[in-house]
Amino acid sequence: MRRPLALPLLFAGVLLSLAACTPAAAPDRTEDGRRLVWSDEFAGSGPPDTTRWAYDTGGHGWGNRELQFYTAGRPANARRADGHLIIEAHREARGDNDYTSARLVTRGRRSWTYGRFEVRARVPSGRGTWPAIWMLGENIDRVGWPRCGEIDIMEHVGYNPDSVFATTHTEAFNHVNGRARSGGLRDTTLETDFHVYAIDWRPDRIDFYYDDRHYHEFRRPAGAGPAEWPFDQPQYLLLNLAVGGAWGGRRGVDSTGWPRRFAVDYVRVYQ
Repeated sequence: MRRPLALPLLFAGVLLSLAACTPAAAPDRTEDGRRLVWSDEFAGSGPPDTTRWAYDTGGHGWGNRELQFYTAGRPANARRADGHLIIEAHREARGDNDYTSARLVTRGRRSWTYGRFEVRARVPSGRGTWPAIWMLGENIDRVGWPRCGEIDIMEHVGYNPDSVFATTHTEAFNHVNGRARSGGLRDTTLETDFHVYAIDWRPDRIDFYYDDRHYHEFRRPAGAGPAEWPFDQPQYLLLNLAVGGAWGGRRGVDSTGWPRRFAVDYVRVYQ
C-alpha cells in the first residue's frame, strides 16, 4: 500500500496547484511601455458588466446560416461565475431557432484604434460549436461589411477540435471572394485548458499570438487604400458562441452533450 503524503507537503502541493491555475493580475504596462487602458477580469457573479458589454440579439442566421438565437441579459446564456465569463449555448427552442446563446459586444461602450488585445479563454467541445473572439469596425452601420474591416483574433470549430484560426477580412480580402488572409495552429489542449489569444495591432501590421507565440500576421499592402487596409479606424470587440452555420456546421451539429460552454477568464487592452 502507498504511504500517504505528509500533511504539510500535501498542503503545499495544493497551494502550488492553485497558484499554477490562477492567472496573474493584469500588468499595468506591456514590456514596450503600452499601458492598460481597459479590461474585464469577470470578478463576482451575475450578468456581465453592462457598463462594459452590450448584446447583439436575434436569430436570423447572422449571414452564416447559424442556428442559434442570441439573447440579452439571460444568465443561462451569459454570466459571470468563478472569475470567468461563461457564454453557454443551449439546445432549446426560441422563435424559429433550436438553440440559444449569447454575443457580447463593446459597441457603444468602447472602441479602439491600434493596441495589444489579450483574451484568455477555453473553447467548448462538440461538433457544431463555433466560438469566436473578434473585432469589427465601428463604422459598420455606415459602410457595411466587409468595408468596415474585421479582425478575427480567434475562431474554433468543434469538428476540428485541435485547431484555431486567425483571419482578417477587408473589402479586397475576405472569405466571400476567397481572398481572406488567415493563419492557424494546432494544439490538443484547446478544449481542456485556458490559452491567451492576442493581437498586436499597429498602423502597418496586425500580429497574432497564441500564448505569446507569434503565428500569423497581416501586413499593410504597399499603396493600400481603405479596400485593402480599413484598419485605421476604431474597432469594437465581440465574444460569442455560435451553433452550426456555414463553417461551424459544415459537418453537422451533434445533438447530444448540450449545453456547451465558452469560458473567458479575462479581456485586456493596452495602448
